[in-house]
Amino acid sequence: MTEAAPAPFTDALRREIIRSEQIRMAALAVLLAILLAITLSAVNLFPDFNRRLFEGGLPGWLPLVGTGPFLLYELVALYLLRWRARQDKDFPRYGRFANALIETSLPGAIILGLSNHMSPHLIFGFWPPLLYFLFILLSTLRLDFWLSVWTGFVAAAQHMVLVVWLVPLIPWGELPDETLMFHFSRSIVLFVCGVVAGVVALSLRRQFEKSFAAGAARDRVTSLFGQHVSPAVVDRLLATNSDPPSETRPVCVMFLDIRGFTAQSRQRPAAETVALLNDFFGEMVAVIDRHNGIVNKFLGDGFLALFGAPLADPAAAANALAAARDMLAAVEAWNRARPQQTLRIGIGIHIGEAVTGTVGSSLRKEYTVIGDTVNLAARLEQLTKETGSQLLVSDAVHALVAADGAVDLGSLPVRGYETPVRVWRLA
Repeated sequence: MTEAAPAPFTDALRREIIRSEQIRMAALAVLLAILLAITLSAVNLFPDFNRRLFEGGLPGWLPLVGTGPFLLYELVALYLLRWRARQDKDFPRYGRFANALIETSLPGAIILGLSNHMSPHLIFGFWPPLLYFLFILLSTLRLDFWLSVWTGFVAAAQHMVLVVWLVPLIPWGELPDETLMFHFSRSIVLFVCGVVAGVVALSLRRQFEKSFAAGAARDRVTSLFGQHVSPAVVDRLLATNSDPPSETRPVCVMFLDIRGFTAQSRQRPAAETVALLNDFFGEMVAVIDRHNGIVNKFLGDGFLALFGAPLADPAAAANALAAARDMLAAVEAWNRARPQQTLRIGIGIHIGEAVTGTVGSSLRKEYTVIGDTVNLAARLEQLTKETGSQLLVSDAVHALVAADGAVDLGSLPVRGYETPVRVWRLA
């Protein structure tokens, strides 16, 4: 089928990215709140531990000053993003990069805050530098390769700048954590993690694009042909990767009608009537599916089915006739199982040239067949009432499929036709 228009896809992708960004910000806000609660509790409730771990002990307010502004920023940013989402406005790209810079600066702010209370060598072996990996990991939810790379770059650059600023480095010292290469290699790992996160984000974005395209294609098939199209037919339609052309082609048309159902429906509640139709049509549609047909449209207490359209089928007439016989057998089984809901049907089948294509408005279109072939099939179904038959086929169908037990009813007058039409009764 034809690919979905780029505008709807772009709009859907934009909304999905905004939703992902909201999830990312909400998750980060929760993590920051937990981190703030833990550090405040540790510093204020365990003073002995605080003094042993930090030189002179950390002031009780320091975690609030170091982490609190970032938590507040995250909450405000999340509120603004949700407000823009309700207004159906995008998050500006420059704003995304600025936001990534601010968020990824949190570990650096914590490291600076601890630098007056802990040895620089211990700080970079403590947990704050590990927070960089948290921001890099969450950056994948932005579904943007370059934003993840930017997050990794900011983390690597800040880490290296802080190392050079705070740690007394010895280019060729004996201790690894005193050498430039030791810390530089850690910065390289941060940047590589950003690249890897970008690849993951890009992969997620492509999977979303493919899922959207596949869903749009299936929705288009459902819109054009209705919900009652067998999975096999749907897959074949999707494989063609094009809209059904408007053309004149041979089509085998079947009309089915439930005899006397209108009168029966007057004696049943509306809910029971609809449930009965749904159950019955469910069995009939399953038969059509098994014989490579599609139910083109429902007509109250009947339906129109097509064989050989929109996909060519050399055995369209044979498939339609086999489906009709199976439906009659299914009706007999239905009546045995539901003696209080017995039904009778009439089926008319004709094959011939018909105009096929999608018709409708810009908002809704459907696949349809037009022409004398369709009209004659409908008239044959109506003739089943007058002839006391359940299944009538045209001479054209009988010529292609010489079914056993066919009875020649001769040429019968058909409403709308000047000359009589030769008709065969199969049931």
